[in-house]
Amino acid sequence: MKGLLFATIAIIFFAIPSLALENYKNGILAFEQGDYETALIEFKALAKQNDSLGQYGLGLMYDLGTGVSTNFKEAVKWYQLSADQGNSDAQNNLATMYAEGEGVVKDAIKAKKLYESAAQQGNFDSPNNIGTMYLQGIDITRNYVKAYMWFHLGEMKGDRGAKKNRAFVETKMTPEKIIEANKMAGEWMQRYVGF
Repeated sequence: MKGLLFATIAIIFFAIPSLALENYKNGILAFEQGDYETALIEFKALAKQNDSLGQYGLGLMYDLGTGVSTNFKEAVKWYQLSADQGNSDAQNNLATMYAEGEGVVKDAIKAKKLYESAAQQGNFDSPNNIGTMYLQGIDITRNYVKAYMWFHLGEMKGDRGAKKNRAFVETKMTPEKIIEANKMAGEWMQRYVGF
């Protein structure tokens, strides 16, 4: 009897995450096909269950104004809930909201921290985003070495924009600063990627 009870609990325990993932896949598919009504239904159902993917999906819809009216404050709310659960895409998008001052008070320090956290978890866009902050000196001190480092990390992920940005910032650097930036990128890779 205990074995049957354990098996039933195990099935329920493992089925819930896969059902949530299936709902998210359905929501993304609907979103990509322009069926925003279905996407909204799927994402809301997941968000009610405190699912970070559903929260991220809702944030994206409000951020882009697809299927709902653009509402940056609502986007920030959903991105924040998802980001708090470790969703790197939500962290990256929330960082952009802070960098741009959309739906929140502009805050480069929060943006930088969120971009860094997203990058540490493997987010594709965040290295280029934080590199741009350092390159342009957007509310933080301009730093070509750090910009190069972040662009180089983005380039290693296959980001063509980061590759172009790295090549551009390299023209403003001495060979010694390029070596320093490459060393920093290597140290970051060892710390967060393991090689």
